Amino acid sequence: MNTLKSKYRKFREKISKKIHKLKLVKGINRDMFFVRQLLLNDYSDKLKNNTRYEDDKCLIKYGQKIYSQNEEDGIILEIFNRIGTTNKTFVEFGIGDGLENNSLALLLNNWNGLWIEGSSNAVNNIKDNFKSVINSQRLKVVEAFITKDNINEIISNNISDKEIDLLSVDIDGNDIHIFNEISVINPRVVIMEYNAKFPPPIMFTVEYNATHTWQGDDHVGASLKYIEKDLNKKGYKLVGCDLAGVNAFFVRDDLVGDKFLSPYTSENHYQPARYYLVGGMTGHKGTYTSVEKCLAACMKINDEA
Repeated sequence: MNTLKSKYRKFREKISKKIHKLKLVKGINRDMFFVRQLLLNDYSDKLKNNTRYEDDKCLIKYGQKIYSQNEEDGIILEIFNRIGTTNKTFVEFGIGDGLENNSLALLLNNWNGLWIEGSSNAVNNIKDNFKSVINSQRLKVVEAFITKDNINEIISNNISDKEIDLLSVDIDGNDIHIFNEISVINPRVVIMEYNAKFPPPIMFTVEYNATHTWQGDDHVGASLKYIEKDLNKKGYKLVGCDLAGVNAFFVRDDLVGDKFLSPYTSENHYQPARYYLVGGMTGHKGTYTSVEKCLAACMKINDEA
């Protein structure tokens, strides 16, 4: 019996030491994560303070992350501070699980719109966790793999207004081709991902392929110059890019005036690929619980108004 007790005690001590080591490793990893975030935030602040961005018309300094992937939230809000809103309607495709995209923060600010997403799991999670805003018809969610053949039908089935305030495109491949196909809405602002590997004046785009899926390489999307030229033909001007070199922001010609930093070219607004800034931490990780509470409070305020 004493031998068994002794063996058990040694085994327990051995396990205890391993657990202690694991806790130390987890603690080190956690500390390294926060140090990395601190360094990235400091680097981002230094970039924003560059003399290149001193002009108040430049959008970089207004970048802020609430629920966007990078600092798109702040830039979007600043754009609409300058040009105003009409119906506060958005269409966004490529929205993931609903907790990190370009329109969730707008939804919390009493906007309405349409989300299109190709992942069944993501759509199911959204429908399970955004019930109040979906039931109120402020948010419509469609599961679909977007192609040239279906995009107009999907939008027209869910959005009645021709003019909307925002269109955000992020499908990792056919973005510019799908945008060029859209005819049922006339967005005032367009956000589109660009392939920052190819700086201006390089003209690059992937060929349209209805079944395209991104493989994690550089064969994706289009260069900023290519998108700029295409959207110029559609009546939009490039007014800025986010600091991470992910998204480009375009405003319809009739709304630009002298409100943004000219010239409205890729050469002026291009940001290189700083993908190490992507998904930076601002506050705690987003949860469906917090979002649903915010949305419910927003709806209550509207009902009482």
